[in-house]
Amino acid sequence: MQKRQYKYYDLVMAAFVTVLLCSNFIGAAKQAVVTLPFLGKVTFGAGVLFFPISYIFGDVLTEVYGYARDRRVVWAGFGALAFASFMAWVVVHLPAADSEWMKSYQGQLEGVFGNAWRIAAGSMIAFWAGSFANSYSLAKLKIKTNGRWLWIRTIGSTLVGELVDSSLFYVIAFAGIWATGDVIKVAMVQYLLKTGWEIVMTPVTYRVVIFLKKAEQEDYFDKDTRFTPFSIEA
Repeated sequence: MQKRQYKYYDLVMAAFVTVLLCSNFIGAAKQAVVTLPFLGKVTFGAGVLFFPISYIFGDVLTEVYGYARDRRVVWAGFGALAFASFMAWVVVHLPAADSEWMKSYQGQLEGVFGNAWRIAAGSMIAFWAGSFANSYSLAKLKIKTNGRWLWIRTIGSTLVGELVDSSLFYVIAFAGIWATGDVIKVAMVQYLLKTGWEIVMTPVTYRVVIFLKKAEQEDYFDKDTRFTPFSIEA
């Protein structure tokens, strides 16, 4: 049987991988501070401003195209993170040219990407586990609710997925580098901010889902899906 062809699936996959790479390598290592009403100064990882968008893409993919097609995208993101980590390691460890500018630049490069292997390992493990937890939860909730109440599925699945993601990432990436209290504090703040993002972005998620379902003539229910994460079949 010939598999269905979709207009926007590949574009959503490309956008997902782009957001994933940028949020993990540009902002993940920076601790930023913002002052909030009642809470005062709150420390958070800068990548949290953009990383939750990948979970929104994951929700959209599972809701419209089903768990198996989202699984394929998750593995594409995993492969991109693995390659980016390898490339960062190679670039940092290549012998630098003998010039004053290059000596200065090499130090800056090591400062930004020198811990890339731990960030990448944490990102890949946490992303892999969190994304599949998110997709599985949404797919099962869709069946339970018979396709109604999209907001329950998107928010509920994100609560599960982001809990897995935040719990794993900060311990793997920064334990022993940051103070233990900072690791716990930032992980908790990240979880609250990420899930808060999902709630705020719910109207946008609704619009994207409605558009794609109409454009693709698809509204997939994972009633007979084999939910193993260890496959790339769509």
